[in-house]
Amino acid sequence: MAAPAAATSEFRRRADLDVLTWPAFDGPDLDVLVTTRGGGVSSGPYASLNLGLHVGDRAEDVLENRRRAAAALGADLGDMVFCNQAHGREVRIVCAADRGRGAFSLDDAIAQTDALVTAEPGVALVVMVADCVPIVLYDPVAHVLACVHAGWRGTVARVSEAAVAAMRALGASPGNVIAGLGPAIAPGRYQVGADVVEAAERGLGGAAGDVIRPDGTGKWLFDLWAANRIVLREAGVADGHISVAAIATGSAGPGLFFSDREVRPCGRFAAIARLRPRGGR
Repeated sequence: MAAPAAATSEFRRRADLDVLTWPAFDGPDLDVLVTTRGGGVSSGPYASLNLGLHVGDRAEDVLENRRRAAAALGADLGDMVFCNQAHGREVRIVCAADRGRGAFSLDDAIAQTDALVTAEPGVALVVMVADCVPIVLYDPVAHVLACVHAGWRGTVARVSEAAVAAMRALGASPGNVIAGLGPAIAPGRYQVGADVVEAAERGLGGAAGDVIRPDGTGKWLFDLWAANRIVLREAGVADGHISVAAIATGSAGPGLFFSDREVRPCGRFAAIARLRPRGGR
């Protein structure tokens, strides 16, 4: 199995929250962060910054948590766009008219989607995770942004490749794209069955052997970080443009990120990103 890439992320304080970000995205043109599980108002298994309305937490607590996450980005909750994630490869290009969708209710979230793409400043894209890989993609030349949710199904369906293709439709070039891969389940703990192996072999071809290996128990271990890195590279993203926050969810890491495999029910953390206006656009 491929060794995890060196961590290229750091924690920062934003509006009373500790968040994770990638220095590769630093600059005046966008805001990017990954929330941790700290700094919110939820309790019990959702403590404390749960951003998921779909996991059984009190809606009023989730909305307050979402307001705090938006403030950390310098945005309002009504600027955020959420999708009902389906573990597939569907991508939606969103615009200013979509601001607020899914932010206050599940009912108007972007349906059956695992990647959001925009070229409009001010639209805050959100993907929620609790073991799956959150991915942020940005073309600094075309000023096009994407946020991607990649669990094992989305990974082998090459959802990040689909996101890059949607970015190209807005003028982006894969060779210019910068990618940030966020906290996810540790490769050494992500045990999967034969069905996942077969799906990985179909979706990743010969590269599957580089990211999935038997663990001696009749099961296999799957490295989602390495797999998504391969998919992005094959989509045209330069390997040197891919930054991996190799921080594990749950107790395998520092305990800062929810893990659905470890505790159910549990909350959700998120990757959130938005473009800033640039050059009068």
